[in-house]
Amino acid sequence: MYKKKKYLAVILARGGSKRLPKKNLINLDNKPLIAHTILSGMRCQYLDETIVSSDDKKILDVSKKYGAKIIKRPKYLASDRANSVDALRHVVKNASSFDYLVLLQPTSPLRNEKHISEAIHLIEKKKADAIISVCKVEQNRPGSNFLPKNLSMRNFFKKKFLKKESQILKDCYILNGAIHICKISPFLKEKSLFLKNKIYAYLMSKKDSVDIDTEADIKLARQLIKKNSIEKK
Repeated sequence: MYKKKKYLAVILARGGSKRLPKKNLINLDNKPLIAHTILSGMRCQYLDETIVSSDDKKILDVSKKYGAKIIKRPKYLASDRANSVDALRHVVKNASSFDYLVLLQPTSPLRNEKHISEAIHLIEKKKADAIISVCKVEQNRPGSNFLPKNLSMRNFFKKKFLKKESQILKDCYILNGAIHICKISPFLKEKSLFLKNKIYAYLMSKKDSVDIDTEADIKLARQLIKKNSIEKK
């Protein structure tokens, strides 16, 4: 709990993965990939509960082992055509008395409890309904855009804004998928994490934004984790 608001962390982890089979269970630094996200959620003092939603028994067993609560996801919400919003609504309807939903992508192992705490601080500071993590990228990358000084994402997905501001603002950003925080009431009403108003960006470094999708991503994550471990000594 933070500022008398209750935060529910949700980790969506399907069993199927076309590019990397059993991706969420891949060994990374002597732990299954999903364990890194579960532990970051469990260590964040502001999260009241951490739930893993999955259709895969092995993922659910591993998640329970690392301390997360689990929800068995129905098959119709775990197909390639199913979307994350419907899976999140399924979790929210089975959990009550929370003010904010915190979606933590299991393929972001370098995102930790400090990042989650900072994002929660930001949502309170901005009096926001939603916070989405981003990182800096090269201009003109698909899906990227510029941010105003107040970090509002209200116009982030509008091409007109990109053209208008490109000559004024130097830094370009893209969603990194690591953290989505959304007030539950507007989320259920709009059926989206990308709310129309009161939505702001939380900035993360590129190295902390590694998203595991390929063997190269795993190799990079292992290098960064090793480097971080050496720097802490």
